[in-house]
Amino acid sequence: MSGPWYHSFGGGPGNWWSETWDYPQAVTLGDAVKISGQGGWGPDRVVDTSGPEAQVRLAVENVDRILREAGLRGWEDVHYLRSYHVGLTRSLPILFDALRERIPEHRPVWTAIGVASLADRDSLIELEVEATRH
Repeated sequence: MSGPWYHSFGGGPGNWWSETWDYPQAVTLGDAVKISGQGGWGPDRVVDTSGPEAQVRLAVENVDRILREAGLRGWEDVHYLRSYHVGLTRSLPILFDALRERIPEHRPVWTAIGVASLADRDSLIELEVEATRH
């Protein structure tokens, strides 16, 4: 088995974060993929400040895109989710609904953490996942 492969994908917004702050978006080790925190930013790398609904939607989409670019099926392959929330009680129900809609028959283990702030001052949510290629 070879060692870990650290990578960023395409020209997506997360890739800009990786290059700017010098960290990879994901690491692959065998069939396991771990993705660094993905937030509610759009393709223009700007955090959507219209509220937690938009940020949750974008963060979920960003995770899915990276998983697919890594050769996985998407959220269906996630076995662990860690979510960071500025305003946990406001954004957590929104994330519950988004995940129920996207993966109604799949429930990864999950830790939700309330925080005072995230790396981008406008960010309200960040999703970190671990997935396994099937």
